[in-house]
Amino acid sequence: MTPGGLLPYRSVVFMAKHGPETGKHILQAALKRFANAGYAATSVQQIVDDAQVSKPALYYHFQDKAGLFKALVHEAHDARYRVLCEAAGKSRDLRGRLVHILTDLFDYINRNRELMRISFATMFAAPGEVPPNLGYADKCERNFEFIHALIKEARANGELDRRFDSQELAYGFYGLANFYVLSPLVMPDGGPDKQAARRIVELFLSGAGSGKNAQKIKADRQAVRAVPEQTN
Repeated sequence: MTPGGLLPYRSVVFMAKHGPETGKHILQAALKRFANAGYAATSVQQIVDDAQVSKPALYYHFQDKAGLFKALVHEAHDARYRVLCEAAGKSRDLRGRLVHILTDLFDYINRNRELMRISFATMFAAPGEVPPNLGYADKCERNFEFIHALIKEARANGELDRRFDSQELAYGFYGLANFYVLSPLVMPDGGPDKQAARRIVELFLSGAGSGKNAQKIKADRQAVRAVPEQTN
């Protein structure tokens, strides 16, 4: 900083060359490398070569390779959260919300398979395969609790079977949904769509029991109405 409070000429030139667009360009290059070769097998030199930038540019934006990987992992979880929030606002009842959530998640993941591959692979990586202290667990919990809150509200409104507490129901839907969310990563030629989203929600809300059990299910539900409401 000069005595007059201005940045030196060299600093101005450096910032002009290494603005936000440069950071995005580096992220895109790193994403392809990490998604296809893994974190440990990817070097900073490979990333800067692909991005056609200098190493100082990478270090200016992300400090190091670990910081770059962390930025991608956090973006994957934050992007899913944004999709959840926007999709849930498209309907007022649970069925509609869940269909919109799955439809929009499927669409996002189909368009961002490499980013999602990094996100899910990180959860199952062996020590050394990814940098330590990525700090994404709280974001996983945040995303789950968003769904849990929708389930809680619907259960309190009588939209869900009160024989099960809200956490059991949230785990049931989350587990079912995540199987389909993962499917585009292992089926590159296809993936679930809006029709699949509707079928998944129908399975969750109506169950897979045959018509022979309909009377028993109805009787069970009538009996449940007499059970005091649980707090969770």
